[in-house]
Amino acid sequence: MASFDSIETDAGTGTDASGTGLLAPGHGEAAALAALHTRLTAEAEQAGLLDVAYTLVDSPVGRLILAATAAGLVRVAFESEGVDAVLEDLSTRVSPRILEAPGRLARPAAQLREYFDGTRRSFDLDLDLRLLSGYRRTVVQTLQTIGYGHTSTYAGIAALTGNPGAVRAVGTACGRNPLPVVIPCHRVLRSDGTTGGYRGGPAAKKILLDLEAAA
Repeated sequence: MASFDSIETDAGTGTDASGTGLLAPGHGEAAALAALHTRLTAEAEQAGLLDVAYTLVDSPVGRLILAATAAGLVRVAFESEGVDAVLEDLSTRVSPRILEAPGRLARPAAQLREYFDGTRRSFDLDLDLRLLSGYRRTVVQTLQTIGYGHTSTYAGIAALTGNPGAVRAVGTACGRNPLPVVIPCHRVLRSDGTTGGYRGGPAAKKILLDLEAAA
């Protein structure tokens, strides 16, 4: 059975696309490392050693960190949260067997691109909600009922959960939503109509709201 440290590789020299000269210094090593990483990821998946796959994708709200388990998308994070911090948290709370594996995230990455392009209004993805429990899980699941281009309030969501006095708890749950954008906590506003807080920052929340309002 393959393990994370059982792969050997050799690196050699190469030629440029025309075949007339050596590649620029470091190019061959970078290509060899990329090939090694691809091979390592494939062998880890085949051996059942890859519990969390992640990748980074560009978006109008900055780069997003996507992570998935075999059960589905488990995390969408903003780069401002810190890539290392996000991966460390996943390592602690899900599994330390994490590798960058864009292939496993191809579908969510494609759907996010469509959303930001304005051609997708809802996501059709398997979601892994293991990072949520108790009332926070109830709140985040309730957020999925807010349609594209519509908004609710923290008080409105509290009422929908059957706990109208839990406005502050709703705000906390929205702030800790592990799957922002895909589960639309950006559609929750304060009762006075102001945007309120957001995990990705107020500018990101406004971009998302403006994107949907313009559709």
